[in-house]
Amino acid sequence: MNSEYRFRIADSFTPETLPMERLAEYIAALANLLGEQDNVHFHGVETGSAVLVAVIDVPAQPKIRDRLVAVREGRGPKDAHKAFADLDGMLRKDNATGTLCDENGAIIIPFPGRARPEPLVYGPFRQDGTLDGQLLRVGGKDDTVPVHLRDGPLIHTGLYCTPDLARRIAPYLLGPMLRTHGTGTWFRTGAGVWELRSFKITDFEVLDDAPLLTVVENLRKVKGIEWNEVPDPVRALLEERHGDGGPH
Repeated sequence: MNSEYRFRIADSFTPETLPMERLAEYIAALANLLGEQDNVHFHGVETGSAVLVAVIDVPAQPKIRDRLVAVREGRGPKDAHKAFADLDGMLRKDNATGTLCDENGAIIIPFPGRARPEPLVYGPFRQDGTLDGQLLRVGGKDDTVPVHLRDGPLIHTGLYCTPDLARRIAPYLLGPMLRTHGTGTWFRTGAGVWELRSFKITDFEVLDDAPLLTVVENLRKVKGIEWNEVPDPVRALLEERHGDGGPH
């Protein structure tokens, strides 16, 4: 016999006021939370705020039950936890809370939604520093011109400069690596992660494209420089470039 799960969106929507596009987003996230999507079927929206009903085929019932219990206990696969976070984020944005109940009305997973405490964020902190990368974008009509840099897989956004500096840097679009100098605005999360929100570029320079090992060998040839005493100069240069995780 098929079983059912009910996801309740509390204190926000009714079936009459829930937009179709938002409904589709909730259905997709709920399907990702349940998993076993070939055996999960959307049955409809019931009254009582807005209640999404999912019907589960018999073969998938034990797997889905175990998956949901694991999420509730902080275990389980990453995709299930992401789906939980997506649903909870949507509820928070919609000023709602939620519950996922089985067919007997027992709450399997509560969703705090709007009741979840705001994450701690410290800042802003402003600090002079540098950012390296290949110029991907420069342009705009305002007095602050957006700039994007690519440093390997990392894309730096939130950078900007004056129109005069934009004209100077524009010829290097998709060209050599650049080092930009300026002032960054940083925030620190409660988990200790530094986030760069914006970076005002005041100057830049073109970096030497020579391989790092070649640079090290050239440095070792210069008298009076102590690179010969550094056991791992490549690592030292990389640490100097990328820093230790704090704002630079």
